[in-house]
Amino acid sequence: MSAKDIFHAVVRSALEKEGWTITHDPLYLKVDEDKLYVDLGAENTLLGAERYGEKIAVEIKSFLGLSVINEFHEAMGQAWNYKVVLEEQQPDRVLYLAVPEDIYEEFFTRRLAKMSVTRMQLKLIVFNPLREEIVSWL
Repeated sequence: MSAKDIFHAVVRSALEKEGWTITHDPLYLKVDEDKLYVDLGAENTLLGAERYGEKIAVEIKSFLGLSVINEFHEAMGQAWNYKVVLEEQQPDRVLYLAVPEDIYEEFFTRRLAKMSVTRMQLKLIVFNPLREEIVSWL
């Protein structure tokens, strides 16, 4: 299992502030011999959360590396795999990609990111890391 993302505690706190109960930290998935912790090394982790009967899985990305586009490619590939496995094993759980507010404004509003997120039907959580709060659910 990989290290937790730098914003792991921030997103967890933000979800809890909004009334979510964290049920898995990380959410473990397995497909035959392949084990998925939805954890992208030092950058990502998946939280399972539940509120009013809704279940979500949250992939956290900091996008603090040298190339935002490369990190975007990695995040989308990982999210695709998690989405496919969740649809098969836990169809009642919805996958979200959590991204910092500044990255959302600087990158996720660009045409490439918008087209990719829309085509993949990926939901986003935009969070403010300083205030430890969720800015929007998209």
